[in-house]
Amino acid sequence: MLQAPRAVFAALRPDDDESAQARQEPILALCVLAGIAGVLSTGVAARLLDDPALDNVTVALWAFVGGALYGVVGYWIAGALVYGAARGFGSLGSYRRARHIVGFAAAPLALSLFVVWPVGLAVFGSDLFRTGGSDSGAGGEVFDAAQLAFVGWSAGLLVIGVRAVHGWSWPRAAATVAVATAPLALLFVAERL
Repeated sequence: MLQAPRAVFAALRPDDDESAQARQEPILALCVLAGIAGVLSTGVAARLLDDPALDNVTVALWAFVGGALYGVVGYWIAGALVYGAARGFGSLGSYRRARHIVGFAAAPLALSLFVVWPVGLAVFGSDLFRTGGSDSGAGGEVFDAAQLAFVGWSAGLLVIGVRAVHGWSWPRAAATVAVATAPLALLFVAERL
């Protein structure tokens, strides 16, 4: 997925039950891992250890369970948004295929859990889950920028996926993704305020 995304997305064109069944487990794994990375990036996670009743084990358990739910629900909602936007631009594809595009496009978010978060934990430790601390300032901004870079990578893969599956032009695919991700971007901005 990370080396030849067009080929992977082009393989999503057949939408028969057998092909879809073969893709379910990898997509579930990507969505759960992306969800864990996503839930760790929320404002709630940044304040978890402000409560003295919580410890690192509780944070890990919260991240796993909450992240799994976050990823699976996000998969269904983002899939619906992509499906609706694609239909608006003339797609005849199925909701299932739209979800599968979203699931595979989440690969960079899943990867960030193994690239960005270990570095962040090594540098900032548990301050990532406390208000203030060593993760505030320039180092914390670099950490946030690294996370946003992986989000941008996923958005780029989503455009590639929509284009490859539907055989559309770059502007049409980008417009579809822009319409689909606008509500998610608004939620992200609102959560940060």
